Amino acid sequence: MAELITIDDPDDARLHDYTSLTDVELRRRREPAEGLFIAEGEKVIRRARHAGYRMRSMLLSAKWVDTMRDVIDEVPAPVYAVSPDLAEQVTGYHVHRGALASMQRKPLPDARELVRTARRIVVMEAVNDHTNIGAIFRSAAALGMDAVLLSPDCADPLYRRSVKVSMGAVFAVPYARLERWPRDLETVREGGFRLLALTPDEKAAVIDEVAARGLERVALMVGAEGDGLSTRALVAADEWVRIPMAHGVDSLNVGAAAAVAFYAVATG
Repeated sequence: MAELITIDDPDDARLHDYTSLTDVELRRRREPAEGLFIAEGEKVIRRARHAGYRMRSMLLSAKWVDTMRDVIDEVPAPVYAVSPDLAEQVTGYHVHRGALASMQRKPLPDARELVRTARRIVVMEAVNDHTNIGAIFRSAAALGMDAVLLSPDCADPLYRRSVKVSMGAVFAVPYARLERWPRDLETVREGGFRLLALTPDEKAAVIDEVAARGLERVALMVGAEGDGLSTRALVAADEWVRIPMAHGVDSLNVGAAAAVAFYAVATG
């Protein structure tokens, strides 16, 4: 059973994991270095626990203590009960969901192991917007993608915003980083995958037509908002694919485009 501790000092050292959550650059460096991430909201906290992440501590406003009572009774980690004002002082924003948990990260799996066991893979290049990362993971989980591979410069899927937008789907889809970009795409190809680069370029094949071939193993490559996939990534792909557009629209947000593409390759 967790220990319920009431704290009324925002400088209490026990709240260290929760300080300055709105300082993106600080948290991007600090969280991986300290082996933690922040889960926000009841559903996300429960999903993180269900996925096997160990809880370091929990920060609750008083009205959430009863809601989270079963979790408090099950985990040995300390639970800090604070006022909404104190939570805002510590974190830097109004914690309207009233519940935060600091969770221990797990070691990332080896990309080659994910390639060995998957049939449908998402490959992200330089996707640095945490909202897009979360949206892509949520769609990947919902639409049957088996794994995600990230280029070295992609944002952290366990950053608070990514986890929140994904509604915890980042815990459901295994992911790994490719250390040498784009050279490590060859590892994916050697695993029997056809590398499909998603691009609005008119020279690209329509994705539904490519998916209809019934490809046994597909790795769908998506790039950052605006710039899309780099020239190096496009050259490394086996084939370019596009989503047909209407009404003069040239492209979709990467999160929306990824969802459409996932559906196409999952059902093709």
